Amino acid sequence: MSPEVLSTPVVDTVKASPDRARSRAQAARRRKVIVFAVRVLLLVAVLGLWEALSRAEVIDPFNFSMPSKIWDQIWTWVTHGTALGSLGEQIWYTLYEALLGWVIGVIAGVVCGIALGRIAFLADVLGPYIKVLNSIPRIVLAPIFVIWFGLGASSKVASAVVLVFFPVFFNAFQGAREVDRNLVANARILGASDRRVTLQVVIPSATSWIFTSLHVSFGFALIGAIVGEYIGATKGIGLLVAQSQGTFNAAGVYAAMVILAVVALAAEGLLTFAERRIFRWKPSDSDS
Repeated sequence: MSPEVLSTPVVDTVKASPDRARSRAQAARRRKVIVFAVRVLLLVAVLGLWEALSRAEVIDPFNFSMPSKIWDQIWTWVTHGTALGSLGEQIWYTLYEALLGWVIGVIAGVVCGIALGRIAFLADVLGPYIKVLNSIPRIVLAPIFVIWFGLGASSKVASAVVLVFFPVFFNAFQGAREVDRNLVANARILGASDRRVTLQVVIPSATSWIFTSLHVSFGFALIGAIVGEYIGATKGIGLLVAQSQGTFNAAGVYAAMVILAVVALAAEGLLTFAERRIFRWKPSDSDS
């Protein structure tokens, strides 16, 4: 067999490889466009059906409101403010409480989770108490925090902390327990101390577990802040919900929910962006 015949399949494979990669990239882009279009159409269909049923009074517009009234309420708050002040001030106040509670809860959860995951004695001693605390419905603690810390931001931050702590703690604890034992053993053979093993082996290995909990925990932080404001506050989105409910303003309740959804989606986008920047080595779903 001649050398030219032997080299032909290799050349064809090299030429086909860029074409295959290009076609896969085009298919991935088309899929993203189709998914986005279907999402938009689904949202438009749901809102349109809601509007039509409310206008036809198939569903009670007083109780269920309608998308057009919800938009009017949001626009009124944006242009003329709320009874509590500007809409931006209410959003920032709730976001401040949620962010502060989220940061404190994440730090406490990570530290405690890594500590108990690394120190078996601590896990054996504190494990039953953590299980008992986790079994308590944490939303019911919000009224207690209002009594303890008053109507200011402290009670809402405390509510956010207790909601954030446990999911972060359990993920950090599991991540510390799932570290490859060979990595730990190799680090010790090279002379690493317990502190260096924790900082340079355990925590980096548990980072993906911790980031998984961050996506869920920020939503919990918002819930804690909103519930605390709903029970008793001087300003915030939760107080807007309470006032709208007190005046039977269904559009105001839904408008506040829409604003919270936008804030939560923005936070989710930032966390996803940070996770992709940190875990660049991990293949994305589209690459699989």
